[in-house]
Amino acid sequence: MRRTIEIVFSSLKMALQELWKNKLRTFLSLFGITIGIFCIIGVMATLGSLEHNIQNEIKSFGTNTIYVDKWDYSAGGDGQYPWWKFVKRPAPKYEQLEQIMQRTPSAKYAAFKIDRSADLEYEDNALKDVVLYGFSDDFSNIQPVDIRYGRYLSLAEFQQGTNAAVVGNEVAEQLFLSAERAVGKIVTARGKKLIIVGVIKKQGNQMLGGWQLDQAVVMPYRFGRTLMDERNAQPLILVQGLDNITNEVLKDDLKGAMRAINKLSPTQEDNFTLNDVNEWSKAFEQAFSGINMGGMVIGGISLIVGLFGVANIMFVSVKERTGQIGLKKAIGAKSRIILTEFLLEAAFLCLIGGLIGLALVFGLTKILSGAFNFPIYISTTNLIWAIGICFVVGVLAGIIPAVIASRMNPVVAIRSK
Repeated sequence: MRRTIEIVFSSLKMALQELWKNKLRTFLSLFGITIGIFCIIGVMATLGSLEHNIQNEIKSFGTNTIYVDKWDYSAGGDGQYPWWKFVKRPAPKYEQLEQIMQRTPSAKYAAFKIDRSADLEYEDNALKDVVLYGFSDDFSNIQPVDIRYGRYLSLAEFQQGTNAAVVGNEVAEQLFLSAERAVGKIVTARGKKLIIVGVIKKQGNQMLGGWQLDQAVVMPYRFGRTLMDERNAQPLILVQGLDNITNEVLKDDLKGAMRAINKLSPTQEDNFTLNDVNEWSKAFEQAFSGINMGGMVIGGISLIVGLFGVANIMFVSVKERTGQIGLKKAIGAKSRIILTEFLLEAAFLCLIGGLIGLALVFGLTKILSGAFNFPIYISTTNLIWAIGICFVVGVLAGIIPAVIASRMNPVVAIRSK
């Protein structure tokens, strides 16, 4: 063990000496490693952060949740389903909630949603195109709404259809300059007054759209339907399954329930769509997997260039230290010791190049996170990947020079000066 530690420190010392003695040559040789690690880890960090944020947004739509709608979210632009068939379908109705819960044994919660844009007024101030959401009481069980100030809507307010409302953080700050001051204020939307009982915690930008609660007003469905025509308010039913039920089982149960509710005969096709949130997540996982692979290939090309650069350093190092190698072997150093020393030296050189690349990635993530308000982080997995890649590239770059050094005849090597 002690001998191994001595070899490691000796190799590290020699690698640093080579760096210091031939700065320009070393920099040019390690540049490929630096750029390769920068490309690979930079792409993995950026795409990983993007995927993480998107997956979190998908989770915000509700876990183990099916969206019952007239529209098929996955059929958007593929042209395989005529849009006019979607238009002719009946829109979901609030009255169907109770029937869904009665006919779907795997359902835990069901909620109804309508929304419409409108101007929101307070005294002499007005906000244009604020989203008005009308939710039924179980919506917060499917998609929790975090309240920053005040409180959320009570069950009694949902059942009685009162004019209580909670507003998004941006709405509160723009209308009242301070989100905290919004609680208790009375605002007007589409000619009706709303009493603000709470302010929703800031969510930030949503890349997928999602529930834009920062710029929204949330009210009980029974009151919301007095402000908007339900037929033109994008009605939607959300159904969440029991904890031990898969989405496939929930979907099967829900399909049977909806066909019965809509009184469809066995020969009639569905006039509704069950949109599965989990399918969106899987689709994004597959897409990012391919993109990550492309980024790694690009970075791999740079690493191959860097590999030859490090190999060049090691060949030169072996040639310059031939006499030293011969002396070591003459006094008893075994071939495997010489081999190990040069392999570790090559690995250390690659690690140094990799650390420079990681430093550049860290700097870039700070700049991008601040400039675009988009958090980018380097995961522990990415760091392990970077170290592992550097070590493997170093060993591959140094294997031939190390073998040449380990097989040298000590007499010939000493006299080669």
